[in-house]
Amino acid sequence: MSAPQSPVDWGDTPDPHAIRRRRVDAWGVLRIVVCAFGLLSLATWGYFAWPFPMPAILFMVGAPVFAAVVWYFFRSPASSIQTDVVGKTIVEVALIIAAGGCWISIGYPVVGLVFIVVAALSGVVEFRKETR
Repeated sequence: MSAPQSPVDWGDTPDPHAIRRRRVDAWGVLRIVVCAFGLLSLATWGYFAWPFPMPAILFMVGAPVFAAVVWYFFRSPASSIQTDVVGKTIVEVALIIAAGGCWISIGYPVVGLVFIVVAALSGVVEFRKETR
């Protein structure tokens, strides 16, 4: 009698210890900066728009955490919820408008509009890369 054979061809199995490097370009760096600035915008809005201490601290922490969770579940490449391009676009546009609206609501409309334009540009480039 021979030993049981595995149905897996081990020659085709990738090495689990191999490092997968992602290519980072200028658009990727801009994308990271836009996302970080968006979260910072929401925290800044919580600080300036609400009376300190209780509501301000709640919104300073809660608004960026909520945005990050929504982005993770509906927009992230590692998301467990599969969303089509339209759903990803709706989520991203809502987050960009929210972060830009934060600056407009606390009295810095130029910062908000510049953020919206830069974030929209980086979003269009990212979607073009994803849909190739």
